[in-house]
Amino acid sequence: MQLDESKLRIDKWLWAARFFKTRALASEAVKGGKVEINGQKPKPSKTIQLGDTLRVTQAHRKVEIKVLVLSDRRGSSDQAMSLYELISEERLQRKPTADMALVGYREKGAGRPTKRDRRKIDSLDYS
Repeated sequence: MQLDESKLRIDKWLWAARFFKTRALASEAVKGGKVEINGQKPKPSKTIQLGDTLRVTQAHRKVEIKVLVLSDRRGSSDQAMSLYELISEERLQRKPTADMALVGYREKGAGRPTKRDRRKIDSLDYS
């Protein structure tokens, strides 16, 4: 839904654009410095306007977007994607480093033995 007003709170817009599941999470991200508006770190009550550039840092990605439409209603993902133009996106999936072994990092599938593995272990004769 498009608003008649030319300004909208940043936390409300981030929630409507589906960057965060709740408005409270959006507000916490803005307070924590995970969101920038035109290169500045705002408060959650800061208003955004059409054409503003946002940088949003999430746990799994960093995105830079341009605001195209202001909306305070959360719709489908297709509607949410129409609210902004994606300028750049950086995925934050890191490869494990050598020092991760020191903190208990495990490769996927290298954890507890499966049921089949346990049966093989039980079938071994220890005598």
